Amino acid sequence: MRRLPHDSPWWTLILTVASTTACLTVYYGVPLPRDAAPEVVQVVVFAAGLGLLCALLVVQVRRQLRAWATPSVRVQSVMGLLLPVVTFFALAYYLMADQFVGIENRTDALYFAVVTLGTVGFGDVHPTGEAAKIVTMVQIALDLVVVGVLVSIATSRAQARVGRREGSPHPEK
Repeated sequence: MRRLPHDSPWWTLILTVASTTACLTVYYGVPLPRDAAPEVVQVVVFAAGLGLLCALLVVQVRRQLRAWATPSVRVQSVMGLLLPVVTFFALAYYLMADQFVGIENRTDALYFAVVTLGTVGFGDVHPTGEAAKIVTMVQIALDLVVVGVLVSIATSRAQARVGRREGSPHPEK
């Protein structure tokens, strides 16, 4: 059986589909008691999750730097960061649904996380509580980092193509 090289576009597609499926399975499959935990426990769990996301961000940035000349690895690492970020914040929004207008179920929370990532903000779902506003601001800040990384990847890929067309010996450095 022939194996796909790790920089194959097919491998990127397979990993993206598998990651998306895994995140959605966990998101919709994990039972969550909405208000069973005291507020201090919710804050500690959110802080721990946020810490794990920041650690994942560091791992993915290091992966980006090591795989600078391999565009598909860079795309995989961004997707590897984007999906957990959206899933984490969707879970946080679902658990804080009483501090939002328009979040009635997990799909509403996922919708708001994706809309916030896309910086669209239709206004149909919005935070009303102070804690919900803070969590939303944290997601916006992390989303800006992810969007910045995506722009960096797109720019470096465009520069690499121009460099190859012009015959530059070092298209990406």
